[in-house]
Amino acid sequence: MSCFSCMSSRRKDVIDIEDIQYDSLHSHSSAERGRKKTLFNSRSDISINAKTNVAQSFTFRELASATKNFKPTNLIGEGGFGKVYKGRLDNGQVVAIKQLDENSLQGNQEFIVEVLMLSLLHHSNLVTLFGYCTHGDQRLLVYEYMPKGSLEDHLFDFEDDKEPLDWNTRIKVALGAARGLEYLHCAANPPVIYRDLKSANILLDNDFHPRLSDFGLAKLGPVGDRTHVSTRVMGTYGYCAPEYAMSGKLTLKSDIYSFGVVLLELITGRKAMDPTRKQGEQSLVVWSRPFLKDRRKFVQMVDPLLKGRFPVRCLHHAIAITAMCLQDEPTFRPLVGDIVVALEYLASQPYNPESNSGNPPLTSLQRWDLGAFSEESGSRKSCASL
Repeated sequence: MSCFSCMSSRRKDVIDIEDIQYDSLHSHSSAERGRKKTLFNSRSDISINAKTNVAQSFTFRELASATKNFKPTNLIGEGGFGKVYKGRLDNGQVVAIKQLDENSLQGNQEFIVEVLMLSLLHHSNLVTLFGYCTHGDQRLLVYEYMPKGSLEDHLFDFEDDKEPLDWNTRIKVALGAARGLEYLHCAANPPVIYRDLKSANILLDNDFHPRLSDFGLAKLGPVGDRTHVSTRVMGTYGYCAPEYAMSGKLTLKSDIYSFGVVLLELITGRKAMDPTRKQGEQSLVVWSRPFLKDRRKFVQMVDPLLKGRFPVRCLHHAIAITAMCLQDEPTFRPLVGDIVVALEYLASQPYNPESNSGNPPLTSLQRWDLGAFSEESGSRKSCASL
């Protein structure tokens, strides 16, 4: 995980726990209303009580047993937080257990924020948190196990004997990720800025249904007359919105830029940042700029692993959506509700190599030109309407 904090080597105190108004962090759904929360008495002692989806407190002995003493053969991932192990609880539930490295860049506050966020926010496109462990210096998180790993695995690190993601699956993943982001931006109150949207944090189940994960960097969005949240710059190289990287001013549109980078990865099969490529091609966004400006070059951007198996008209509109998300001016980026509407339509027009059904006129998407869904021009599906 290539994280940065104004080029600092430490990531503690990213989110001020006292600044979070927990009583107002809730879903608009009736199932979430009336939830009673008893939070923590200290920074290392968390207690969350709710009618449903309780974040359970596990003992270190239970999690050590579940992973067979964190056996190396059960290691399924490793990142800025630490190591992730596959485990099986006493009740037979298969889980993913993330163990905080004591020397990790991720601090104790981020651990607390992740537990709180995933205990209060629930959606089919967000990963499910079963519980946590705070034993001594140990910090562990227990999630549902996602058997297909991350989107990053399937785009860049897939095994030779496996087929690359086809076009229809890529659109399915993009749509699911957009719906998860829409829930954070529109259904959560106040809205939640994810701040770490990237292909490595989009996990997949056996049906390639995506779920957003890793909420340690999440921030509550601006409310009332506030236009942004000022915070230390955190995130991953290649995904961070330029205005946020330069000023530390965080908005919902910062997530939209990151989503545009993920869309670009899905379309091109290239990494957001790839130091192995030659100068001028290491940054995916920089490399893509000349292509995004010329429709005649759109096809040249496509992941060669697709081998031409994609609907050209849908490709053009997917690239148009991507280009709008990557606008340098935040107000020109679309709202997430508009992205969901557009991707839903693209998903309804799957690629079929045996017919032309994948290439119908996309008249309902003709408004996807630069600025068409900026805040100034309005939105087909605003957060306020959810």
